[in-house]
Amino acid sequence: MKRISILTAIFLPALIVATTTVQAKYKLPNHAGYSMDMTDWTKSSTGTWPGVKDGVTYWYKLDNKGGLWWSTDGKKWAMVKDGTWADKDGKWLKIHDKKLVWSKDGKTWTEVPEWKWEGADGKWYKFDNSWTVWVNSK
Repeated sequence: MKRISILTAIFLPALIVATTTVQAKYKLPNHAGYSMDMTDWTKSSTGTWPGVKDGVTYWYKLDNKGGLWWSTDGKKWAMVKDGTWADKDGKWLKIHDKKLVWSKDGKTWTEVPEWKWEGADGKWYKFDNSWTVWVNSK
């Protein structure tokens, strides 16, 4: 009995440590080769994100029906007829069949991983399932 107590005292802490899950902050990979901490994401206060077209910075936003709008000054908005915008690397993005997709050539479209892209300002943006815009500046 004494032997069982000694073995329990020795191996029980090791067993507890071995079976305990260490909780770490959830990390999401991004396209730049480093991880982003989910706690760094904040809901965009304006619901907008930047893009560049022909050297001009435009601000984009979605309306309640999923239509894409753009503005150069954040005051006067116009509907984007083709529904596309460009990320920092020049890939085209759009919402198609309730998914965020992108293309390098405007012909072949694939779903954007985690619905996340790098804006023209170097910040990362993403949509959630409700098309709310989230931003991560790290």
